Amino acid sequence: MKYVSVDQVEPGDVLARSIYTSEGLTLLQTGVQLTVGMINKLRRFGVTMLSIKDPFFDEIKEQEVVTETTRKDAIRNLSGAIACVQSGKQFDVRGIQKSVGNIVEETLRNRKVLLNLGEIRTTDNALYIHSLNVCMMATVMGVGLGYNTTQLKELAIGALLHDIGKLSVDKEAPAYKKNNKTNHHTWLGFDILRKKHEMSIVSAHVPLQHHEWVDGTGVPRGLSGDEIHDFAKIVSICNYYDNLISPFSEEEETMAAYEACEQVMGLAEKRFDHKMVVHFLRSIAMYPTGTSLKLSTGEVGVVIDQNRGLPARPVVRVIRREQQANRRMAEDHEICDIDLGAEPTIFITGVME
Repeated sequence: MKYVSVDQVEPGDVLARSIYTSEGLTLLQTGVQLTVGMINKLRRFGVTMLSIKDPFFDEIKEQEVVTETTRKDAIRNLSGAIACVQSGKQFDVRGIQKSVGNIVEETLRNRKVLLNLGEIRTTDNALYIHSLNVCMMATVMGVGLGYNTTQLKELAIGALLHDIGKLSVDKEAPAYKKNNKTNHHTWLGFDILRKKHEMSIVSAHVPLQHHEWVDGTGVPRGLSGDEIHDFAKIVSICNYYDNLISPFSEEEETMAAYEACEQVMGLAEKRFDHKMVVHFLRSIAMYPTGTSLKLSTGEVGVVIDQNRGLPARPVVRVIRREQQANRRMAEDHEICDIDLGAEPTIFITGVME
């Protein structure tokens, strides 16, 4: 599998990761052979990157913290909740709780796997993929912090629904245009969740506080330090990071994962709690599986595996044409897998588009 720009995709290429609609349905299934029409349709949907199968990487299976079935189920239940909020109806909490329970269970089971965020975003599903990504990142961080199952579920629910207040905001209302803090989407999200007696009030504080910064410059209340709940501190980082890597967010530019990690690091003790930043960086793949990298050897390779605890030092597969001793052959090419965790003199010098 390779993660490439949609402009590099050619008819006949095979999709390596399914693409979902906002309802959690499959738009294009893994294994489909792409046509000119499909590629053009994906461009119209705003798709910028795709996961494509490659014969040199066919046997590499990306380890997943959360299964595709659970991810699709979460998007479907989130979509239903959002539709209810947008129409002014009460949403069924049980679907959200079921999805969150599965996410927590699978994250605990796969705690040694580094999280790769590889879902393909479109104009249709961007909000749902963002919410799911934030939920998965927050849950992985919570596991690393030693939270129990109840705490993990409270955190995951707040994370999955952290932007629910945005959907009830009437942007034409005078109060909204005046930036009335009581009409800020954080307050509105809190108000929606606190009325759900099936949910912990702790979960409701995640939407309320996820734009508070530890230095006191955040919104809506200007809280600082220990005044901010740890769950909100976690989601604050995950929300910011995912917005940085998303082409559909309000950020000025879309960043590669490693650049977004550097941005997060630079805001430790300003926006973000330093301890939480450390745990975040241990939880996320700085160079996701399938990313094409330039190495200090002058070679170009593709990330095929991750090193837990060393997110900046993945395993990279390089395809060489010249025959060398002790290398496996693939037709007239040589395959060399370089574990950067075990090769301290080899460095990543860039990421290929």
